[in-house]
Parts: sequence; structure tokens; C-alpha cells
Amino acid sequence: MRLAGYDYALEGGYFVTPGTQKRLRLFGEVDGVVRPSEAGHMLAYWWGELPRKFTSVALDEFVVMPNHLHGVVLILEAHAGDERVSLPRVMQWFKTMTTNAYIRGVKHTGWPASPGKLWPRGYYDHIVRDEKDLERIRRYIAGDPVNWAKDDENPG
Repeated sequence: MRLAGYDYALEGGYFVTPGTQKRLRLFGEVDGVVRPSEAGHMLAYWWGELPRKFTSVALDEFVVMPNHLHGVVLILEAHAGDERVSLPRVMQWFKTMTTNAYIRGVKHTGWPASPGKLWPRGYYDHIVRDEKDLERIRRYIAGDPVNWAKDDENPG
């Protein structure tokens, strides 16, 4: 759910968590550390492509988990001639690219098929308020693999 009336194209940091449809564990395993599958590596690749696609985007801490990822997207000041980008546009592009790559992986590499869509329509987001908030988010992201057993996203 987006914050009503908020302009998600404003400069700043955004903590995002897109999760798979039905919390399917498609991106690897965790036993205190993340052991990404080929599909998990694919997510990391496309995540890293975001600043190349959108010149006014930078990335901060992120981690791929078995059925979701956590990351911080930084929307920077757009320069003359740059596309004005918003967080929903960034996330739509990321989901489109990863969905297409996942479908190719199912067809050509034997990845497990995802019944229905890979990603549900939305994703969790949190507007980073200040440096203290950013540090808390970084600790949460870095610690998520250790806390996987009690993570709300862990269906097991």
C-alpha cells in the first residue's frame, strides 16, 4: 500500500520488499546465510541494473531471500534531460525484467514453475525518514538471513 498523497518521485530513500506470489521459495535457501539459487542470482543481477536503467536511482543495502528481497532504493535529483523516475516505475521495471528472466529460466534451465504470476501486484515500502532510520533498515536487511526462522515472510 502506498502512502496516500505522497509523491514517490521525490528525492530520498525507500525501503522496499517485493515478495513472491503465495510466498513460494524460488530464490534460494537460508541457514543463517543466504544460499541463492540461479533465480536468486538473477534477481541480484536485475537489482544491480536499476541504476543503469534509471540514472537518477542509486542502491543501498539489499538481500535476496528465498521468497522475497529487501532493498533500499535511493531516488536522486534528476539532471537536465533525465527521465523523472518514481519508485512505482522502478519497481514495475524490476518486476517485469525479473518475471521475463524467470520465465526463460523455467523454459530453458528447469527452474520450478510459478503457478500464476511470479510477483503479486504490490510490494511493501517504507519511506526512509532520516539517517537513523536508514541505519535501522540496513541492520534489519543485513540481519534478515540470521532471523529467517522467525521471519513473517517464512512460510515454514
